[in-house]
Amino acid sequence: MKKKKQTDEKQNPLHKEYGLMNNLKWLFSAIVKYDRKMLAVMCLGIICAPFMSYLWTFISKFIIDMITGKGEPSELLVMMLIFTCVQAVACMLSTLHTYEWYRSIFLRFRLMLEKNVKVMGIDFPCLEDPDLMDCYEKASRACDNNDTGIEGLTRRSFTFLQSLAVTAVGIAILGTLNVWIMLGIAVLAALNFAVRNAANKWGKAHIWDPLAKWWRRSWYMEHEVTDFTFAKEVRLFGLKDWLTEKYRTLQKERYDAQVKNEKLWFAVALTSSLITHGVQLFVYIYLIYAVSRGEVTIGDFTLYVASSTTMFNYLNNLLGSIADLFERSRQVDDFRSFMDFDDGSDPGAGKELPAADKWEFEFRNVSFRYPKADKFALENLSLKLNAGERLAVVGLNGAGKSTFIKLLLRLYEPTEGEILLNGVNIKEYSKSSYYRAFAPVFQDVELFAFPLAENVSMQSPESTDKEKAEKCLTDAGMGDKLKELPDGISTEILKVIHDDGVDLSGGEKQKLALARALYKDAPVVVLDEPTAALDALAESRLYNDFDKLIGGKTAVYISHRLSSTQFCNNVAMFKDGRLEEYGTHDELMHRDGAYAEMFRVQAQYYVEDEKKEAAASV
Repeated sequence: MKKKKQTDEKQNPLHKEYGLMNNLKWLFSAIVKYDRKMLAVMCLGIICAPFMSYLWTFISKFIIDMITGKGEPSELLVMMLIFTCVQAVACMLSTLHTYEWYRSIFLRFRLMLEKNVKVMGIDFPCLEDPDLMDCYEKASRACDNNDTGIEGLTRRSFTFLQSLAVTAVGIAILGTLNVWIMLGIAVLAALNFAVRNAANKWGKAHIWDPLAKWWRRSWYMEHEVTDFTFAKEVRLFGLKDWLTEKYRTLQKERYDAQVKNEKLWFAVALTSSLITHGVQLFVYIYLIYAVSRGEVTIGDFTLYVASSTTMFNYLNNLLGSIADLFERSRQVDDFRSFMDFDDGSDPGAGKELPAADKWEFEFRNVSFRYPKADKFALENLSLKLNAGERLAVVGLNGAGKSTFIKLLLRLYEPTEGEILLNGVNIKEYSKSSYYRAFAPVFQDVELFAFPLAENVSMQSPESTDKEKAEKCLTDAGMGDKLKELPDGISTEILKVIHDDGVDLSGGEKQKLALARALYKDAPVVVLDEPTAALDALAESRLYNDFDKLIGGKTAVYISHRLSSTQFCNNVAMFKDGRLEEYGTHDELMHRDGAYAEMFRVQAQYYVEDEKKEAAASV
């Protein structure tokens, strides 16, 4: 099973292994791109490190040698003055490299922004691929804290270079004592490194990589139990204990992984401690023997003891840094794998959508199957949407209505067949320009923690026409609500960022979505069940009012209720992924088929709602 997991990871087309040197080259190119001053700060820290590590060791040696050799006090004073000045300069310069801390954070934030831009532009179907979402989750983990992934590789690179400089000086010092001691220390440090590196590699493959799905599930559960949107269901259906138990079960998986990780590193720490004490014992025995034979002075004894300890620690850090570099490089592999993922699409590729007086769409033998699905969600669809036409798309849930809309909006590409706009295959146009032709209104309305005006315009404050946004909201039926808001069109929405932000009801959200469509003023309007929160009669009236507002634009109304069908030019009824019936409302009623039956079932609710409203007004 273990071998199979490792093989699957290597064969995973979404995962690439770039190697440590390639990742370091990529990292330093990012530093050059975003913060060149960081290189100067790192160089300064590398130069100061040996001074800070060995300076007082040399001072101790010279003091002892002068005392035992009965040197002049004036010579001792001069020497102390010189070393103090050097130490002071080194201390002051070394403090400057602390700026590397916040510069590393800044670099991580910039690369995190690149990741966020990437995911916002990725082809829409990819966002429904769980394998890619796992890849994205691991990329997010590679840039979510100070010590792992991108920032961890930056810091460990700096630590490695510092340790290299200190170790080089230590080798030069101990080389004057005995080459074999130096080699012995190096071998034991290398053994310590091998243990740490093997532990890092095993831990990533068997503990942390398998948690990718856990992070995704954990985020979902955390969202479910803390989002106020679900507060009513949690209370009224008594879901607290059930959700708590699911959350506890999920957290146990994370706890078990942490226990496994702690056991692993306990064994590593124990092994490392034994090796470290072995080095110290070995050096002490040799130096005591050398002093007893008069081969080294007491001052040299202090120099070599301190230097050997410093060198071993830094050589250990050096090799440990290599292990850490490999570990964090493997995490950077995750980040770069996602960033280098090519979904095969380029929103800007293709020609610009030309201006047109009419917008006519045609589906020719279009079929679509979702990735990894066994059957088609939409099959052999041929349909024409004429310029200025109102098309009602109806059918039960799962009939294929939303899939039809996603294909029309080009969120998906047909598996078979083609879609034409004014006789030209829509694939010839760039997606970015094609999207500008549509003003969509979806059932699930997402609000942003922006002022109300920007929630309507969906543009930056500088590009937002507040007067136009206010008019669109009023036309969409939110005029009375707008008057109640403390800051009118400038009122902040949601309490995520602003404590005084305003939450909107389900119906108000959908009216805001209609205002967005009016503001965009695109030639084609698509309403994908945006009125699900309204009752049947209110939906019918809203559709009629909205239809008057859009004038001569082409419009598609999609709903499992039939409130929009009577004022539309044509009705397309879907069933099990196929176009079941097509024609005008009267034609389909005359055929007395599936549409007529569905309309008669729903018609009684419109009559009942009208009677209730009439009774309430009396």
